[in-house]
Formats: sequence, C-alpha cells, structure tokens
Amino acid sequence: MFSIIYKNIFLVIAVTIILGSIIIVATVGLKYGIDFTGGSLMEVSYDSAPTKEAVSAEVDTMQLGGFSVRESGIDESSRSGYLIRTRDLSDNERSTLEGVVLGVGEGGKIERFTSVGPVIGSELKSKAIWAITAVSLIIILYVAYVFAGVGKPVSSWVYGGITIFVLFHDILVPTAVMSLLGLFRGAEVDVLFVMAILAVLGYSVNDTIVIFDRVRENLKANRTERTIKKTAAGGVVHEEIEYTLTKPFSEIVGSAVSDSLARSINTSFTTLIALTALFFLGGSLTQNFALVLIVGVIAGTYSSICIASPLLVAYADYIEKKAINSTKK
Repeated sequence: MFSIIYKNIFLVIAVTIILGSIIIVATVGLKYGIDFTGGSLMEVSYDSAPTKEAVSAEVDTMQLGGFSVRESGIDESSRSGYLIRTRDLSDNERSTLEGVVLGVGEGGKIERFTSVGPVIGSELKSKAIWAITAVSLIIILYVAYVFAGVGKPVSSWVYGGITIFVLFHDILVPTAVMSLLGLFRGAEVDVLFVMAILAVLGYSVNDTIVIFDRVRENLKANRTERTIKKTAAGGVVHEEIEYTLTKPFSEIVGSAVSDSLARSINTSFTTLIALTALFFLGGSLTQNFALVLIVGVIAGTYSSICIASPLLVAYADYIEKKAINSTKK
C-alpha cells in the first residue's frame, strides 16, 4: 500500500500540517461568539440596505460602548443586512436598538436576536473544553480495551495513543481553518462549532478503528502459535504462548488499509455530498458548521489512511530496531 511504502513522507506531511495549524491558531487566534463571551447579537435585513458606516453611526448614538457591525448572509437573495454585536442588552436597550436599526434603511426586518450573559458564556466555554477532553480520554481508553488482545508487535496502548494523535490532527485542521475564517470573514466560534468538532471526533475515530480492526484480524490470520514452558521461582512451571508473524507487519498493515480503502473513500464521499448540500442550501446560520464538518471529514479520511497506519508501522519498526540493538549489546 502506498501509504506504508512512503510512510516517512506522509508522516513529515502530517507533522508539517499540525505545526502549521498550531502556528495559525496561536498567532491568529479564534474569534469567539457571544455563546462564549457573552453579549447580544442582532441580525437585521433590508430591502434596500444602508451602508455599513450609516448603521454604525446610528448604533453609536446609543452609547452602548464597544460594538461591531458586519455584513451578514441573508438567505433571501433580494435582501441584504448586517450583524450587530454589542454587550448584553436590557429589554429597553434592545427595543431602542431595534428602532434605531430599522429606521436606517428601507424595509427593515429583525431576523434574529440572541443574548447571552457573561457568566453563562464563560460556563459554556469551560464545558466545551471539558467535553472535548472527556471524549478524547474515553476514546483512548476504549481503543486500548478493544485492542487489548492484539499483543505483539505493538501493544494496545499504542493503538490508543496513535488514535489520539490522529484525532488531534483532525480537530486542529478545521480549527485552523476557522481561525483563518475569523480573520478574513469575521466567522465566530460558537456552540455549533463545538458540535461540529465533536462530530468530527466521532467520525474520525470510527474511520481509524475500522482500519485498526482489520489490522487485528490480519494479525490473527497471519501468525503461528508456540507454547513455551517457563520455570519461575519455587519451581512453578508456567506456560506462555509465543506468536510469530508469517508476514512482515508492514505488509499486514498495508493489506488492512487496502481492504478498507474503498469503504473509507465511499463513506466520506457520500458524507461530503450531504455536507456540501447543507453548506450551500442550509442558510447562513449553518454554513460555518457545515464547513468545519467538511474540512474535518476530509482530514479524518486522509489521516486514517495516510497517518494512523504509517505511524503504526513506524512504531513497530522502532521497537524492532530497539530490540535488535539491545540484543547486540
């Protein structure tokens, strides 16, 4: 399989992608929405929209402190509008703001209004971090448990560790994309983004486990067993079963990837069709959600084929070389 033959190249690409994504997120950062920071968000549309400067000037007369106005994507092609973000507003302030923005242009209409207190926003951010962390820990424990009987040449904990590394790659890439969208298009991280990341985690781990499960089956089908008797302290005799592979481990993993390749690509392709439809037809509220899922599915498919399996073989090669060097000493 090509991903095994050129494993070093794919691993270098993976590290490059991860480092690049980390640099983007660290330098650009994420633009948090009111779900996490608290505040009010009003979306207004017009038959004949005023300029952004005109809307900003009218909102500024309310002396609300810091606020932002940016263009929004209204589902109706004949209308255009703006997203106005302010601090958390009282009912009276909300009514006043509605009157102000509706009076700026012709045919004004309030599309939506959302308000989240700063305490709730901070709590949501904390819960989102805990949710992603908890899911990751549960995944590594589950993978280690499921592959507990695999044995040599790679222990079950390595399968779990590689799975987490792959998941880190798969959530970091869409996070970096979201960071760039925040920089160039003002896209904000909200609860939908967290839901998309959790969905990517589930999708990615499923794709990776399918291939690892095929590796496990191939290992069982390509090994011989030999019973060895060992005498412990006190003269007690123990029997241990030693397994010997009839094929190189890299060939076994490559065969597993080949067996799962068509299934992975077909599943991803059909998923991407649905997500693409959601992106173009679902409206402005779900566009970023769909985009994060699209990027995550592509990253997950790539990583399960071109990162997880090569990393498994690379680790097995490292263990083998280490054992040979220790024997020589």
